Amino acid sequence: MLAAAGLLDGRRATTHWAHTDLLAARHPLVEVDPDVLYVDNGTVLTSAGKAAAMDLCLHLVRSDHGSAVANTVARRLVVPPHRAGGQAQFVTAPVPEQDDHPLGGLLPWVTERLDQPLTVEDLARHAAMSSRNLARHFRSATGTTPLRWLLIQRIRRAQELLERTDDSVDLIAEATGMGTATTLRRHFNRTVGVPPDSYRRTFRAQTADEAAQ
Repeated sequence: MLAAAGLLDGRRATTHWAHTDLLAARHPLVEVDPDVLYVDNGTVLTSAGKAAAMDLCLHLVRSDHGSAVANTVARRLVVPPHRAGGQAQFVTAPVPEQDDHPLGGLLPWVTERLDQPLTVEDLARHAAMSSRNLARHFRSATGTTPLRWLLIQRIRRAQELLERTDDSVDLIAEATGMGTATTLRRHFNRTVGVPPDSYRRTFRAQTADEAAQ
């Protein structure tokens, strides 16, 4: 609605990750940022969905009345006063859905071997195509490169292990093909926006809240 009214033209804005591409396509004058929970332009503010609107409201309280008041409000609402990171920690990586897609047999094969040191050449060899052809199919199907897609799958697996197990970051690094905890932390923080330990605390807390309801 804000974009249709022209209020976001020339401004940075966000919306729910499922609709960012549509917003960008319909309103090319809007600088759509798909990776953040909210954007404050001073007079116009946007958030990434209903839960992120709560983050935005707390941001407004914090800006107007300080952190102490915002923290008090957050405690009354039983929500964190500030969620680190952006939408990336909640987004599922896209994969082709067609069974007859050229990558249809490759992607499950890769996801079963995320603990191994796979290369683009390994993927191309298994798919029986050249590296250049592989890159073209990956770009068409997922919007990214084979290496980037592989990294995202490793990060997603790490997220699952952080949510569902008590494994150390070192063990998770080995299980996801990252090698070392340092490498996992670097890529995880860069991709998701928060360190693995912070991610685990956030999602463990959400699980505990859901179980208590």
